[in-house]
Amino acid sequence: MSSGKLTALAIVAHPDDIEFHMAGTLLLLKDAGADIHFWNLANGCYGSVTQSREEIARIRWEEAQDSAREAGAQIYPPICDDLGILYEPKRIAQVAAVIRQVKPDILLVHSPEDYMEDHMNACRLAVTGAFVRGMPNYETLPPVPHYDGDITIYHAMPHGLRDPLRKRVRAGQWIDISSMIERKRSMLAKHRSQKEWLDFSQGMDSYLVSMVEMAEQSGLLSGRFVYAEGWRRHSHLGYAPNDVDPLSEALGEKCWVDPEYEQSLGQFI
Repeated sequence: MSSGKLTALAIVAHPDDIEFHMAGTLLLLKDAGADIHFWNLANGCYGSVTQSREEIARIRWEEAQDSAREAGAQIYPPICDDLGILYEPKRIAQVAAVIRQVKPDILLVHSPEDYMEDHMNACRLAVTGAFVRGMPNYETLPPVPHYDGDITIYHAMPHGLRDPLRKRVRAGQWIDISSMIERKRSMLAKHRSQKEWLDFSQGMDSYLVSMVEMAEQSGLLSGRFVYAEGWRRHSHLGYAPNDVDPLSEALGEKCWVDPEYEQSLGQFI
């Protein structure tokens, strides 16, 4: 963990992904004294059946900024269109630049397996961007100096809590977001343009209700919380010592690590 205040960076695919999957955890980190940073890689340009690409991208950027302001987070502008989150050198260099700028102790990202490619590619870009943070010969876009420091990556639960082949995904640790569910709902409500789009494109009868139901299902899976967000900690190799878990350290009783999950991993080198 870096010296001074804890810093958490969330890198996701689209505006509203943070609110659906990780806002409760970020709000708890903020209340615990951490600096929090939001980044949606794509601009949301396909998220409308009524507005043009340019107009909906503008609207969604404004909505994302409104949500970040409510959370007390710094937010970074998108770098591509929807479906343009590709695992390629230019995008890796752009993502690595922000990671080097922020120097996060905690990096929150999508699940490596999720229901759409944008989510999975955003995850891959973030993981690689973190890996190259200390490589002096690697040049980011724009150029940002490399740095030495631990970074711990946590993967959110996939949308629907299942992988693309419908298999239930098990979390390694659960965050009790019961005290934050209304703030999480308020942040998601800032994305007003998306209710119509998701009702139309994905059959989500109620945008806000779907988010709350997912948090409630996560709480049930945790076996101890009413509302929860689940996380899986990425391999420490190349990032931090094996025993570093800043999320648990920062949130204390709000974070429960499943001992059966940890035991199922076996011994680490």
